[in-house]
Formats: sequence, structure tokens, C-alpha cells
Amino acid sequence: MKNIFIIMLMFLEMNARGQTKISGHLKDNKGKPVIAASITVKDSYDGATSDSSGNFIFITTETGTHVITIISNDFENYEAPVDLNGDPLTMNISLKPKFNELKAVTVTAGSFEAGDNKRAATVLNSIDIATTAGSNADITAALKTLPGAQQVGNQQGLFVRGGTGEETQQFIDGTLVNNPYYTSVPDIATRGRFSPFLFKGTVFSTGGYSALYGQALSSAVILESIDFPDSTAGNAIVSPIVVGGGIQHLSKKKNFSWGADYSYANPWVYFKIVKQTPDYFDMPEFHSGDANFRIKTNGGIIKYYTTFNYNHLGLRRPDIDSTIYKDAYNIINHNWYNNLSWRQSLNNVWKMNMGLSYSTNRDDIQQQVQDSSNNDKTFNYQPWISKNFHLKSRQDLFQIKEVFEKRLGGLSAIRFGGEYWYGYSPNQYINIDSNYINTLRDNYAAVFAETDIYVANDLALKIGGRYEYSSIIKQANIAPRVSMAYKTGEGGQVSLAYGIFYQKPLNNELFYSTNLGYTRATHYIINYQKTANNRIFRVEAFYKKYHDLVKTFPTYNNSGTGFAKGAELFLRDKTTFKNVDYWISYSYLDTKRDYLNYPELLEPTFAAHHTVSLVVKRFVTKWKAGFNATYTFATGRPFYNFLFNSSAYKYVINDHGRTPNYNSMGISAEYLPSLGKKNAKTFIVLFASATNVLGQKQIYGYNYSYNGLNRQAVMPPANRSYFIGCFLSWGIDRSQDAIDNNL
Repeated sequence: MKNIFIIMLMFLEMNARGQTKISGHLKDNKGKPVIAASITVKDSYDGATSDSSGNFIFITTETGTHVITIISNDFENYEAPVDLNGDPLTMNISLKPKFNELKAVTVTAGSFEAGDNKRAATVLNSIDIATTAGSNADITAALKTLPGAQQVGNQQGLFVRGGTGEETQQFIDGTLVNNPYYTSVPDIATRGRFSPFLFKGTVFSTGGYSALYGQALSSAVILESIDFPDSTAGNAIVSPIVVGGGIQHLSKKKNFSWGADYSYANPWVYFKIVKQTPDYFDMPEFHSGDANFRIKTNGGIIKYYTTFNYNHLGLRRPDIDSTIYKDAYNIINHNWYNNLSWRQSLNNVWKMNMGLSYSTNRDDIQQQVQDSSNNDKTFNYQPWISKNFHLKSRQDLFQIKEVFEKRLGGLSAIRFGGEYWYGYSPNQYINIDSNYINTLRDNYAAVFAETDIYVANDLALKIGGRYEYSSIIKQANIAPRVSMAYKTGEGGQVSLAYGIFYQKPLNNELFYSTNLGYTRATHYIINYQKTANNRIFRVEAFYKKYHDLVKTFPTYNNSGTGFAKGAELFLRDKTTFKNVDYWISYSYLDTKRDYLNYPELLEPTFAAHHTVSLVVKRFVTKWKAGFNATYTFATGRPFYNFLFNSSAYKYVINDHGRTPNYNSMGISAEYLPSLGKKNAKTFIVLFASATNVLGQKQIYGYNYSYNGLNRQAVMPPANRSYFIGCFLSWGIDRSQDAIDNNL
């Protein structure tokens, strides 16, 4: 019995010597405890999980040299060799954060991103744009409900933070769109040429955009086209204004697709019902067609898109310089746009993006003074001599762009490349005493580089720059761009951005003189953004300094200056009210500029101090219907009448003031009768909308007579506008898409 007891003691002693207690503490790079991490002896069953304080403890029977492994979802895996000899082992370890695209901070200063479902900060997608009341599926009209945009209804373009419409550029798959809008008509804003459903991603930059893009002084709208359609499908639209249809075909292997669409628009019926202020002697008529193909490569995709537009219209208005004459204006426009892009993964760390585009736009414009019987009148003296003219204008642009990207580890990356543009613009201007012909040619080249540096999930830097050269003005520039973002907590972050942005003078300025230089703007931006529970809140402040703006008097030169500063707020909420999605935006703008023929530093005529938009959307699944409303308010904008004082040889302010406050409410509704039906062969959407339903009187500014004694308010062609239509698609049930994008 005694021997048995001794043997048991010896066994227990040996077993105790074969056990090692391992304990320790896990923390992150900020000293905070790491919770729920798995700590194990590699290739064994011995281990533990860290507690709420980051502490752990366990006992292992393994002996000798082994490896301790620590695994956590949010941190890089950790391994360390240890000697297990029965002596207690204490391990205090600091883990490195794992770079996670879903949790990592992103630079948001000066930009709204949309369409990337991986990002909680998505603001507007294609469904949002189509269902924003008052936009009628126009990308620019929907973007006007976001902070920074001005409510300018008498000129085409997107006016952002004290910038003109020409200072905002649009890019599709990396290349510039030379004519994104239909050609402007005096005192009437034109809509964009492209459907929002062509794009899967949208970045609306109100300043501080990437070094990969240039020639936009104030803002960039960066659009990324869809890759492949969901399936083979047909579509059609029927309304009193427009009819059209098309097809998208997807191969069985889903590695090739092609498509084509055509539409015809003529508002003759609509204008009979809703009377217009101008007298349309040539009814507006629009023919639009587009085609595309997409090919999946080994690790990439090739996409081609082309669109053709032909339109014409003619209208008359009373002549402001007389009581008996009229001004007749008519235009014929041809536009053809082509975009070829190739996105390719070269290996695990290298990617390539290449883009080719070609566009041509031709305008044939005539303006003629007519008498009360609509007969042409010819004058050889002011003020009417300049009102009789014939302008033939053409703008061609060819581009090639190449971007290479290399991953540096985690989410960090470097991108670099170059681009070349060739611009060709012949113009002929004819009136009673002149026949002026001029052709502009420009070879523009740029190289650029940019790096994303992720110090951790909560700190990111973006550093880049561009070098540009334009042959027409024989000047080069260097444009640095720097931005950063710091995560302040769950869903919250602060972003900063700084950059210098250049833009060539406009063609209508270069026609008078090519002895001009780049215009320049320096941007400073800071914002805070919080994203959580289907809510986005952001507040942003900015300062923008203009240099070298073009002055047209006493000669064309770059002596213009200006500034813009302000603050903006945005809130989007899909949670607080059941089945209701709404957003609120507010912009405060203080801006002045001295450019063109301005006699001094003045507030530009397109700028309002305060702008507020409220967009509300409610989708009722039981009724298969959605209801949308948009209300926008903006304080009055300044207006001026400049007259030339010959004795002092300068322009003076003859009249000035502010327009009435801008108020507009738009509503729309869609009904989906096939929603929820199993095996529905046709997906139907009935849509109706109305703008300015409250009938507010909109005055965008004033036109003045030649002597400055008379003025006429610039107003919309009609106080209200309406649209009804039926959209049909075959081959794909989009019911769930409609629900997911509206709830």
C-alpha cells in the first residue's frame, strides 16, 4: 500500500511538471483591450479567449518549443515561439489592426460617393436619382438637392460653391465628357444627355477631388458605367412627350453582352396642354440612340458605349429694345459620343485602367430680328445689328488615358498614369458686316500620381499631384492634392482636404485671344461625417480662393480674382420613420468675384447666400406604389446691369438688386402593378411628376435693353411642368430591386 502511495505521488509530480500556465493581456495600438480574440498553442487543443478587459489565462500540457497563435477578426494574426517547460508564461501583446475595407476610414472631404454597396456612406444611386421629385431622372437636377449646388434655372450646368456651370466637369469611366448637356438655349436650362441607369457609381465632388482628374476648377462629377446587365431584357417607354425602347442581351456564360436603345421626343401635345411663354415656331424634336457591348476578360472587362443625338428647335420672344419687333432663335444640334474602357487585373497587386473616348458636337444657330408678321428684318446699327447672326460651331475631342494601380499591402495603394487630349473646334460667325472664321486646336497632356496610405483602419492619407501642359496657351502647371481622414469613433470620422485646381479658358474666350493662361482655384475643406443605422450626417466648411480669372475688359487677360467660403450640412435618414427615406441639405455661401466685364469685386449673379432642400420618399408595398416630394428654398440672387461709360472708359453699374427668394416644390409617384407577381413576364412602372406644384413665381434674373432703361424678368417657359409615362421591361423581374431601393 505504501508503495502504491509513493507511485501516485511520483505520477502527480510528473504531471504537474508537464503543465504550463499561460496568461496575458491583449491590446490594440491605442492601448484599448482586444476582446474575443482566440489564443491557442498551435497544432493543439489548448487555448482560451480574451475577456472584456483583454485578459486571458489557460493551462497546456504541451512541452518543448511551440508557437502561440492569436486570431481576431479585426486584427492581424499574431504568432510567437515559446518554450513550454512548466514555468508560468506571461504574454502582454499589442496587436496590429487588420485593414478592413468595410470598417476603414475613407476620405469624404468635398465629395459625395454613391453606388458602391460596400460603403455605408452611399448617398445617391440610380434609383434615388430617378425617384427624386422634380429631377425627372436628370442627374444634375438630382445633384442640386445636395449641399453645395445652386438653384440656377436659366443656364445649363451645375453651379457649385461660387463656381460657374463651366467650372464643373463630368467624367465617364475616367475620361472627360465634352458636351454632357444638350446645347443651351437663351434663358432656358437644358438637361443632361445621359440616363442615370447607365451608371453603377457616382462621385459628386464639390471640391478636393482626385489627382487622376483635371480641368475642373470647382467640381467634378465622376461616373462609372455598369459592367453587365442582370439578364437579357427588353425595355420601352411610352408617354405624351417621349417614346422609345431597347434591348440588353447577356450571353449564357455571362461573359459578353450587347445592347441598343432609341427614343424620340416631341412636346407638341404637351405644349398644346401646358402653354409656354416662348412662341415655338419650330417644335423641339429630339432623336436619341445608343449602343454598347461588354466583354469579360481573364481578370478584367472591356466596355464600349456610344450615343447619338439629333435635335432642333426654334422660338420667338419679344424684342426688349422695341415694342414691335421679335427675336427669333433656332438651333440644329448633332452630337456623337464614344467611350471605350478596359479594366484589367495584371496580377495580385497590379491593376490597369485604360480609357479611350471621342466626341463631336455640331451646332447650327441662327438668330434674327423679325417684325410683327414674323418677317426677317436687317439692321446695320445697334442695338439690333448684333442680334442678327448665324453661328456654325463644332467641338471635337479625342482622349486616351492610362492608369496603373499597385497595392502596397492592406488597403494602401499607389496609382499613376497619364492622359492626352486633342481638341479641334472650327467656328464661323456671320452677320451683316462680318464673316469671321476661327479654328482652335489644342494638344493637352497630363501625368499624375496618387497614393492611398492607410496608417490604420482609423487613419488614411491621400497624397497626389498632376502636371499639365496645353499647347494652345503654351503653359504648364503643377497641381498638388492632399487629403486625410481620421476615424473618431464607430461610424464617425473627420476629413481634411487641400488642393490646387487649374482649368483652361473657355473656347468662347480663346476665340478672342489665345494669350491667356490657366485659371486657378485653391481649395481648403474640413468635414465631419457620421454613418450609423441607415443614417448619414455630415457637416462641412470650405474656403476657395480664385486666381487668374479671365477678364474681358479692357482686353482679354487673367487679372480676375475671387473667393468663396461657406458651410454645409447634410442628413439622410432611412430609419426614424417606418418605410420613409428623407434627406435634408443646407448650404451657406459667401462669394465674390471680379471677372468678365465686372467693374469690381461683386457677388456673381448665380450665387445665393442660403439654400435648403428637403427630399422625402415613401414606398407603400401594400399599394405597390411610391410617393416622393422635394422642396427647395434659396434666398434671392444678385442681378446687375453694366453700362459702358465712354468718357471714363470703363463699365459702371447702372442697376442692381436681388431677385425674389426661390421656392419650389416637386412631387412624383410611381405605381408598380406587377410588383410581387410570380413569373411576371412584364415589369411595369407607371410614373407621374409635377414641378413647382405650389405655383411660386420663379425669377432667375433680368435682361436689360441696350440703353439700360428697360428690363425683363427671366422666368421659366411655364410656371409648372408635368410628366406622365409608362416604363416597361421584359425578361427580368425587378420587383425586389424596387423594394430594396425604396425602403
